[in-house]
Amino acid sequence: MEGFVAVRDICSFREIRALSRRSDVKGLVQLASHLGAIAAASVVVWLVAGTWWLLVPAEIVLGVLLTFLFCPLHETIHRTAFRSTWLNDAVAWLTGFVVFLPSTWFRYFHFEHHRFTHIEGADPELDTPKPATRLSFIFYLTGLESFWWNSCKTLVRHACGRVTDRFVPDDAGRRACIVQARLYLAGYVAILAAAVWAADPAPLLYWIAPLALSAWSLRLYLLAEHTLLPFDSNMLENTRTMRTNAAVRWLAWQMPYHTEHHVFPSVPFHALHEAFDRIAPRHGHVIPGYLAFAGQYWASLASLPPEERPGNGTRREDW
Repeated sequence: MEGFVAVRDICSFREIRALSRRSDVKGLVQLASHLGAIAAASVVVWLVAGTWWLLVPAEIVLGVLLTFLFCPLHETIHRTAFRSTWLNDAVAWLTGFVVFLPSTWFRYFHFEHHRFTHIEGADPELDTPKPATRLSFIFYLTGLESFWWNSCKTLVRHACGRVTDRFVPDDAGRRACIVQARLYLAGYVAILAAAVWAADPAPLLYWIAPLALSAWSLRLYLLAEHTLLPFDSNMLENTRTMRTNAAVRWLAWQMPYHTEHHVFPSVPFHALHEAFDRIAPRHGHVIPGYLAFAGQYWASLASLPPEERPGNGTRREDW
């Protein structure tokens, strides 16, 4: 993605280079604040562990923070979170482990998504149909299929040596995916075995249960990026930027500026607001937050005829 620019007449090459400067300090400050919030939420879970009616909301807060470790994973597979390559790769490896998404495979998957954003038959994100009914939308938000089942199935398949994805280009890439899947799987088994041997529910209480309770947050966040937009190669039309509050932008590592990220994928998270200022006059789709998108999506599932609903490839521009 280093040299990729989707729309070349917005900024000069010199301006893009300036926006693309990376910083270990800014990346570490963002990462430390995210991990600090996770630590604080974990303390709250520990304090209310004996009271279920307080525990559930505390688990959800912790879960949202854990689930959104997807965002530093995403930023580090681009190697834009930090200036140091080794730091990007180390954080990608660790955050991928936490959210059950191996970073090596995800880099191949995600770069293919960038090359063919929202192009049917080429973008791997479109291989799984979007929810086409209100009931399937609710089920999608649980994450039971799209997150837990698909992630675990892919992990086990790769650990067994079967990497057949079209976007993993060669034997070296496949071997790297297999090795990482096996290491991840060995780590999960070791944690499970230690927890069972010690009769310690900590992994369930501070990791698995929070992720399960909060899968909806990432499902909605990801669904809002391109869904209900044209199947078109124009990044200003096929990608959506969300106008949301500072807390959500912090949690998502500034990725609500998603059109900006797709137009200039080499620009690090902390400079995306500057890219927004450059792109703003030409934005195709900007809506005021994720609840607004959820409302649009919910309405589309009732207003569109079955053959034009999102899961069946609707080409309506926006709803």
